[in-house]
Amino acid sequence: MINTLNRRKLSTDIGSFEILYKDLLGRIGKLKTKSGYIETPCLLPVVNITKQPISMDELYNELNCKAIMTNAYLLKKKFESSIIEKGIHEFLGFEGVVFTDSGAYQILTYGEIDVDPLEIVFFEEDIGSDIAVILDFPTGIGGSRKKAELTINETLKRGDDALKKIRRKDILWVGPIQGGTYIDLVKLCSQEMSERNFSIYALGSPTKVMESYKFETLFNMIFTAKSNLPMNRPFHLFGAGHPFMFSLAVASGCDMFDSAAYVIYARNGRYLTDYGTSKIEDMKYFPCSCPICVKNTPKDLLELNFEKKIELLSKHNLYICFEEIKRIKEAILEGRLWELIEIRTKSHPSLLQAMSCFKKYKNFLEESTPSSKKHGIFFFGKQSTYRPEVVRYRKRIIEDYKSPRNFKRMLLLPAPTNKPLIRNKFIKYLIRNFGSFKDLQICTYLSPFGIVPLEISDMFPLSQTEMCKESNEEGGEDIISTITNYLKKNDYKKIIIHSDNKFWDKNKLKKIRKICDRKKIDLCVSYHGDKVWNRESLENIIKILEIPFNGASS
Repeated sequence: MINTLNRRKLSTDIGSFEILYKDLLGRIGKLKTKSGYIETPCLLPVVNITKQPISMDELYNELNCKAIMTNAYLLKKKFESSIIEKGIHEFLGFEGVVFTDSGAYQILTYGEIDVDPLEIVFFEEDIGSDIAVILDFPTGIGGSRKKAELTINETLKRGDDALKKIRRKDILWVGPIQGGTYIDLVKLCSQEMSERNFSIYALGSPTKVMESYKFETLFNMIFTAKSNLPMNRPFHLFGAGHPFMFSLAVASGCDMFDSAAYVIYARNGRYLTDYGTSKIEDMKYFPCSCPICVKNTPKDLLELNFEKKIELLSKHNLYICFEEIKRIKEAILEGRLWELIEIRTKSHPSLLQAMSCFKKYKNFLEESTPSSKKHGIFFFGKQSTYRPEVVRYRKRIIEDYKSPRNFKRMLLLPAPTNKPLIRNKFIKYLIRNFGSFKDLQICTYLSPFGIVPLEISDMFPLSQTEMCKESNEEGGEDIISTITNYLKKNDYKKIIIHSDNKFWDKNKLKKIRKICDRKKIDLCVSYHGDKVWNRESLENIIKILEIPFNGASS
């Protein structure tokens, strides 16, 4: 089943957001503005017209950049009359979508700015922005809780004032979420802001969090805001800098983000890759095939004058950023966004640590992930145990699954390597003799899913999961938890465990015995070490089941 949500003709209403495909909380969507559509996920390069190394024509035509961000406050201070006369698009010479920030970053940096919040709103209307941010009051990080509460109240007040005074209905207005690293305040602000009719919502004050590599805090902020905002509106992340975290930002619910990092890194002689950053003076080869890297070596760039070096390095950095966005879109389309974020978390320990947030919000992710996909899933180890497909199965086998028969006995087998599971010769033999034991249910224990009744073993993703042998031994506690919950729900008289000694240690068996004793279930364990599927073990388990052996072998 293709991960397609919407094949209808796109709405022509300004502000409409049509979701076409999704995976995790990532969405490929179309947002209508007065200057055309934005396809999400979308990166908007931040443009500073006074020191912009890449021309608007090159951005639009060479790099295929159709949306940018610029700072309305800085433009007002330097070019107010001429930009009002020409309009933002003509002034910049950019025919795509223009998103204007309001100057909140300058408040965060300098403490205050010499402009009234409504004055910025009216200026953004006068210059014809496509997407515009109200002048919020940023929380930042490191301040007191009292200050954080003040920034929320002031931001909400400014939002109310702006919505009352806004004249143009063809501009998409952004409602920023404040609260900083006080997660409960982020939740409160999100709930309050969700009651205000903004076209787009955005997470404010994340820049310093990202700069200090506090990605666990960042994604906790994102998940908290996202889970308390309307799901039918785009969500923007201010100041997302490095492409190695784009996929995690999208997976946690960010539809749009802006970045000036491509220029900032270039000015410091830093070369972006999708997995890290290098200084060009330390490099001999460019691991990239963009137009800049194909024609130049690190030595070539070092020999250029400063401005030309910045221009070429900025272009490369943007190529890498846009390439990662396309990679993310393809991952969403293919239903492989989880695999991509697992790869990216290996880029830096702080990103790997941030996966704890994905575990914390695993149920929220599961609710937003399609129930079937074009491809099977890859299981790599511990992180994969809380991916949405696994979480969904564990939940449904306990809450929703009803056995088609009134089974009184269960044979619990280790999962064979064959897929689907019924290809195993031992299991085929038991199926052929099913008439001899109508009261017997055959189940397997399979990492990371837990208990798998044979009758549903060919369903997605059970027989569509690829894993290495070592990965199959991960998630032992989760498997036992699923088995015990399944036993609590169903009534059996006898459980026969065909034991793989590598999995069934004393602690795991103790937990099974405890639930069997409580429910007065007869527990029988057949030990065979590594020879679970040989003729001797087959004969032994058939003897336990009291089925005549007819010479079948695995």
